[in-house]
Amino acid sequence: MKLREGLSALSKSSPYAVTTNLRANFPELDALKEYLFVETDIEREFRNKISNLAPRQILFLCGSSGDGKSEIMTRYNHQYSETIDFHLDATHSFHPKNTAIDTLDEVFSKHKKDGRPLVVGINIGMLGNYAEEGSWQHVDIRQTIKQFLNTKKADQTTCYYLDFESFPKFDLSTDVHTSDFLKQLLSKVTANTDENPIFRMYKQGVDNGDRMLSTNYQLLSIAQVQDVILELLLRARLEKDQFITARSLLDFIHILLTGPDYIFDNLFNNSDNELGMKITDFDPCAIRSKNLDMFILQRQLELPSEDFEQFSTDLLEFEISYDCKKVTKYSLVRLFYLIKDLKFSNNFHHKFRQEFNNSLIGNYAKFWNLNNNYEGGLTEKAELKDFYKNVVLTSINLYANRNATNLHKDEFFISAHGNWKLTAELELSADYGAIKKSEELKLGYFNAYIKVADKLLEPIPISINLLDLMYRIVRGYRPNKHDKNTVVLLDEIVDQIVEIANASNTLYLHADNLRIKLKQVDKDDIEVSGV
Repeated sequence: MKLREGLSALSKSSPYAVTTNLRANFPELDALKEYLFVETDIEREFRNKISNLAPRQILFLCGSSGDGKSEIMTRYNHQYSETIDFHLDATHSFHPKNTAIDTLDEVFSKHKKDGRPLVVGINIGMLGNYAEEGSWQHVDIRQTIKQFLNTKKADQTTCYYLDFESFPKFDLSTDVHTSDFLKQLLSKVTANTDENPIFRMYKQGVDNGDRMLSTNYQLLSIAQVQDVILELLLRARLEKDQFITARSLLDFIHILLTGPDYIFDNLFNNSDNELGMKITDFDPCAIRSKNLDMFILQRQLELPSEDFEQFSTDLLEFEISYDCKKVTKYSLVRLFYLIKDLKFSNNFHHKFRQEFNNSLIGNYAKFWNLNNNYEGGLTEKAELKDFYKNVVLTSINLYANRNATNLHKDEFFISAHGNWKLTAELELSADYGAIKKSEELKLGYFNAYIKVADKLLEPIPISINLLDLMYRIVRGYRPNKHDKNTVVLLDEIVDQIVEIANASNTLYLHADNLRIKLKQVDKDDIEVSGV
């Protein structure tokens, strides 16, 4: 079997994308799929739970479409089918006239009647639908579902819930932010060993004329290239809130290798893969810098450069030829990005490495860890204090006062009345006690806790996008309509602050160079000063 044909098993359009009992068997592709299997944390937990599942207990395996529920369910169905009932697809019905809700009612009725343990694979959306629309006969199950959906916790005596969202594929808790699952999968695809069916196909097909595919496979086999791809996938997860499923990832690898261009262009070209569509937004060709713009101009004018000529010649090692047609000047920028951490040739590409640096992920991971792991240590508190003071509180103050930029420190704009602006002095501070007690742990955000005049605001979920906006506001940026999805969080924070400010017994009026102090002495007496 040729490499391109074998890799087709990774495509989402392949019958091998989903495990079923209906498709035909092809021993080579079955062996390939078996080889690529990587056990995830959720599967390990699933195995532990199912091995101890008692009569009349239900285990829900829930998540999103394509995240691998059917793979796990099918694998353990073969092993436990004699003692445990499995309902693999809770979005379908048994009969044409029945709905998926009706089918679940039947499944639960049978479960209660015969008492056998039950395992249900179900999407979160369907879980919510059943909680609202299921039969009154199963109100006990519906109540545990509601409790789980509302709190991510449920009564563990009759129903257990394993949610893919609670087992993120990325780990931010270490200095190197990576994914064991994704790393293992890429390593398996590119392993230089005869145990790897893909590598065996690659060796057999080196001379069959499919040189671009061969080059793509060679580049993907480089550890530094894999690290860049993992970084892009992490950005897609954090910045675009893109849930990464096993199915979409395998399809993504298929596109990288077998797409119409070299891997560095396939990585950023438009495709029908959900991961690829998000990653196009990170195209390094969109970076505007003097260094990169100058390089593109030099290539456009075909100006001589000994360093580039040497680099271009050495690219032939990968059978990549710069001809301005298949490999354009923009393709080269993408190549420089993909191999930015690789020592190659005369390292001409390292001239642009600074342009590709992204400190936002590192900063987000740092503060995510500080907030989630805070235990009251002096060093931790000092770092948190600096973060809250110089980023969180400062950005909130600047955003709240964007229409009144001349206010004193710790003064907050409340409203405008003609030429007059009404303000209040408030003290904002981090609540370290609340930070220490916080138990919620999500990859996509960490909660910030702020007190205003000793009143604790609602927890502020700081995503990587909100953190980025806060940094930019501190540097002088003024949000606009393009930031509407993130700005709404700042608006909610400011609304809470204004509500507290309105209740203050001391307010200020500003107009031109005047600042008038209004202090409520008692119910019917307001003291005015500064006129």
